[in-house]
Amino acid sequence: MRIWKENKHCILIKTPELFDFKTNLNYLRRDPNECMYEIEEDRITRVIEINHLRTLVRISEADSEYLAVEFLAGGKLESMEDKKAIVRYVEEWFDFETDLIPFYKMGSKDPLLEQAIERFYGLRIIGLHDLFEALCWGILGQQINLTFAYTLKRQFVEKFGETLEYEGKIYWVFPSFDKISGLSPEDMSDIKMTKKKREYIIGIAELMAKGDLTKEKLLYLDELKQAERELTQIRGIGPWTANYVLMRCLRYPDAFPIDDAGLINAIKLVTEMERKPTKEEIRELTSEWKNWESYATFYLWRMLY
Repeated sequence: MRIWKENKHCILIKTPELFDFKTNLNYLRRDPNECMYEIEEDRITRVIEINHLRTLVRISEADSEYLAVEFLAGGKLESMEDKKAIVRYVEEWFDFETDLIPFYKMGSKDPLLEQAIERFYGLRIIGLHDLFEALCWGILGQQINLTFAYTLKRQFVEKFGETLEYEGKIYWVFPSFDKISGLSPEDMSDIKMTKKKREYIIGIAELMAKGDLTKEKLLYLDELKQAERELTQIRGIGPWTANYVLMRCLRYPDAFPIDDAGLINAIKLVTEMERKPTKEEIRELTSEWKNWESYATFYLWRMLY
C-alpha cells in the first residue's frame, strides 16, 4: 500500500512519480454518456462500495504529489480497515503499483508507441474494480462502436442499478450480479442489446451468484493462459472479452486482445497502413512488447479515443 494520510476532511494518497491526474481524467472524459461517475472542474465524483459500505467520494489533485479523496455522502468510514480499503480501491483504479519506467524505456524506442507515450505521458490503465461490471462491459462492447456501448451501459445501469443522491444529483451503483441472476432475458428486452447478450450477462450473473466465478479464484491462477481458458469456457466470453477483463480488472500485464478492431485501427493510423494488417504482421510489429502488451494496447487505443 502507498503512503497515505488523513485530515479532517479527506484522505490524501501519494501518487507514483509517472502519473498525471489530468491526463487520466481526460481519458475518463472520453464519452459524455458515462454514467458511473461525474467529472467537473477536474474533480471526479463516484460511488465506491467497500466492506459492504457504499460511500460517495470526490477525488481531486491536492498537489503534485497527492490525490485528495473527500467523503460526501453514504456510509461513514470510521474504522482504519475501511479507510485502507478506500486507499486500495483508488490505487487499483489508477494502477498506482505499476512501475512505468520499463514500459516508457521500451516504448520510447518503439515505432508504434513513441507517439502515444509522448502524447499521453502519465496515463495509467484505468481499472474496473468489480469483476461483474468488467464482464458486462466487455459483453456490451462486443461488435459495436464505443458510443453505442455507452448507451447500452447507461440503459442497463439506470434500469437495474441502485442510486445515491447528493445535492440534488443522482449517482449510480452498477447492478449487482445477485439482482441480475434472478432475471430472464425478457426482463431486459427494452435495453437495445441482442437477446444473446442478455443471455450471456444473466448466465455470468448466475455463475457469480453460485460462487463458481469470482475475482479471487481468477487471481489465484498461475498465469495468463490459464485465466484466459477459465473465462473463455463461459458462454459469451471469447478471447477478446477475456483479454479485456484480464487487462482492466485482473491486471495481467501480458493480456493482449490481438484481434481487437481498435488496436488494428490504431496500428493502421500510426503506420499509415491503408489495409488491415495480418495477425502475423501484428505479432512482428509488437514483438518487443513482452509483459507490456496490456499497456501498449491501452496507449494505442487512446490514440483513437
